[in-house]
Amino acid sequence: MKRFYNILILFSIFLTTPAWAWWGGGHDILTQAAVKALPEEMPEFFRSAEKMVAHCVYDPDISKERGTPHARQAEYGEHYIDIELFGEHPIPEGREAHIKLCAELEIAPRTVGTLPYALAEWTERLAVAFAEYRKWPDNPMIQNKCFLYAGFLSHYAQDMCQPLHLTIHFDGIVQEDGSKLHKGIHEKVDSAIEVLRLDPTELAKAQTVEAISDLMPAIIKQIKAEHSLVDSVYALAEDYQDLKNPSPALVDFTNDRAREAVRWTASLYLTAWKLSEDIKLPGWLDRAK
Repeated sequence: MKRFYNILILFSIFLTTPAWAWWGGGHDILTQAAVKALPEEMPEFFRSAEKMVAHCVYDPDISKERGTPHARQAEYGEHYIDIELFGEHPIPEGREAHIKLCAELEIAPRTVGTLPYALAEWTERLAVAFAEYRKWPDNPMIQNKCFLYAGFLSHYAQDMCQPLHLTIHFDGIVQEDGSKLHKGIHEKVDSAIEVLRLDPTELAKAQTVEAISDLMPAIIKQIKAEHSLVDSVYALAEDYQDLKNPSPALVDFTNDRAREAVRWTASLYLTAWKLSEDIKLPGWLDRAK
């Protein structure tokens, strides 16, 4: 228990450091690739809109600007979850359960982060928008809403595939004296997709995109899989210092994470589309007016 609270104290020190995501250009590349990777069962209006969805993927980061303090406060924790702070407790399967557990552990929910719940919620919002599209396919405002919701979904899905968004060691390995080994690595990792100029068309090739049958368990499984790669990131810490002359190992690792981010994002698009089949819209809703 003492060690647990020591971790909290250390975490409070580096919480003031911005929690970057993939650089905007990286999210743009991954989102275009995810849309390109979609199977033909997705509606054509969406499959042909990779640039529009990529336009919207920037929005979650933009709303963290200091000039919009209320939006910043609400948005900040949506981009990460530091699962070590749960101790032996499993990752809660919903936002309310997360808030309750944080209260029991005497930790602010924002301190731990709320990424899995943001991703699940935006996936379901997209599913509702797709349900509207099914009923009113010629309404351009519904289509635009789908693009916006998909942009938010994309951002959180891709943050989840950056292992440093899932650990207290998000910008250096925390040492017992409070110092951090490899401090500054987070921005290096976040910039890699953009600096290496990965190609959306190549990232979309040979992807296996399948709908998810049980959303939150799949999200938790993805978190655990990505968290297991934190050590792999730090094993490449020296390589990240020179992205203009990247090592083959760093290029391979970045491509692997990028391709997984594309697969995961596209699978969530398809999941939202499948979910929309069974959504019953309220009787008072008439988008034809």
